Amino acid sequence: MPSTEHGPEGLPAGGALRVMGSETEYGIHAPATPGANATYLSSQVIAAYAKLTRERLHASPGAGWDYTDETPLRDARGWSVRRNQAHPDLLTDLEPVLTAEGVALAHGPAELELDGDQEPALMNLVLGNGARLYVDHAHPEYSSPEVTNPLDAVLWDSAGDAVVLTAVRALSSDSERGPINLYKNNTDGKGASYGSHENYLVPRAVPFTDLVRGLTPFFVTRQLVCGAGRVGLGQDGRTPGYQVSQRADFFEAEVGLETTMRRPIINTRDEPHAVADKYRRLHVIVGDANCSHVANYLKFGTTALVLSLVEAGAAPEIEVHEPVGAMHRLSHDTALRETVRLLDGRRLTGLEVQWLYLEAAAKLAADAGVAAEHGGDGHTATVLRLWERALTDLETDQDAASGYIEWMAKQRVLEGYRARDGLAWNDARLGLIDIQWSDVRPERGLAYRLISKGSLERLVDDRDIARAAIDPPSDTRAWFRGKSIQRFPANVASASWDSVVFSPPGSYRLQRVPTREPLRGTRALTEPLFEGHKDIQGFLDALLGEHQT
Repeated sequence: MPSTEHGPEGLPAGGALRVMGSETEYGIHAPATPGANATYLSSQVIAAYAKLTRERLHASPGAGWDYTDETPLRDARGWSVRRNQAHPDLLTDLEPVLTAEGVALAHGPAELELDGDQEPALMNLVLGNGARLYVDHAHPEYSSPEVTNPLDAVLWDSAGDAVVLTAVRALSSDSERGPINLYKNNTDGKGASYGSHENYLVPRAVPFTDLVRGLTPFFVTRQLVCGAGRVGLGQDGRTPGYQVSQRADFFEAEVGLETTMRRPIINTRDEPHAVADKYRRLHVIVGDANCSHVANYLKFGTTALVLSLVEAGAAPEIEVHEPVGAMHRLSHDTALRETVRLLDGRRLTGLEVQWLYLEAAAKLAADAGVAAEHGGDGHTATVLRLWERALTDLETDQDAASGYIEWMAKQRVLEGYRARDGLAWNDARLGLIDIQWSDVRPERGLAYRLISKGSLERLVDDRDIARAAIDPPSDTRAWFRGKSIQRFPANVASASWDSVVFSPPGSYRLQRVPTREPLRGTRALTEPLFEGHKDIQGFLDALLGEHQT
């Protein structure tokens, strides 16, 4: 029986439970001002949400971001990049600055002075649901709060769509500037790509080389289950066709630190946002931004299961020859007949590789006692069942698969337009439909319209999503972060994943409360503290007393 001793502390090993979260950069476009500065427009999205939260919901708009513990230049392979040699895109530990020139480029120098109805530029906000909303590389980005299972990952990721939709609605009422539209996609179709990242807590005792070896074949083929689909082949999309993944063509390396250039299949950023000698944060950048709930669920759930395999030393022993090229070829083959060459000489289809991982994960989960529908951990059985269903349908019943596999659902819509209007794959109208698929406005976004009609399966309902946009998950430190911001908005100076910084009344000194254990600061542990102390001073006295003991 494989060892499961490396399971995340506080969660059962061998299954789909672990601390995880998402990051989504939204595509942004202002139809009335197509040449507008994207960074400025993105800042207005953040500011609009802050204003609405403050004025309409009668709640705190959130806190600023604390950069103290950011270490973006540390590499998991054992070294750090020197700051003077790092590409500026890697310096995510610096507060982004919007210059006067950038504001002027948004609307012209005449509007450099903001009028009374226009919100000032806002680049960073920690929300009352424990998430972060900010400007990253000229895009609005939502980083979800930490959760412990794939269903909650889908829920709080969907909450990000609700958050930015609220901002979009507010900005659309500005008739002078016109609307700002946001898209949950990964490329503008002109050669630019922006990320949808995942984060998973992994014990530091697991060698990073084991993660590379165990995850690379899985990531090369995972797109077949959770790709979002894309019109056009190649980074600029000029070659006619349709492919499985939005992101696949933008990957150029097997392993590396970068996220915006020479993108690697395995990212090596060693920024744990947790107790550094116990944990590492696996920063996954190969995924597509999913509108499909089931595809998103499988993205998180299957990856969590494969990490359990790696931790237990039970991952399939396969190595892909030239994995970058294999990733591209699999994405371009919607017939699913393309094979990948393994270093041992075998050739397997992408689905066959996925079956190897599924079978190994099912065995480990059963051996660990977490896979039972009743009496298991409550999540692993569902992930295994949906993973098996997806692989089976992709092989034998693609009509069924198109009801929940996102790239196939989009392909079905596009083929309908092609058949009706006789459109070739290089027709610009198909590119526009591709973008409209991911419009966050439910009356405009094709994916959301399919979800509302029941043509694309959903796992979480609108009421739960609306709640998650306001409240944090209860079983991680995000509860403490979010509730601190909700309860004491005037006294939270800033926050990050691993700290909340309070500004005590009548004091010039800030009080940092570390939150480096992701499974502490939960509702069960801290709700009595919030309920028992309505004023900030009593709360801090009790909190710091507990920390000191």
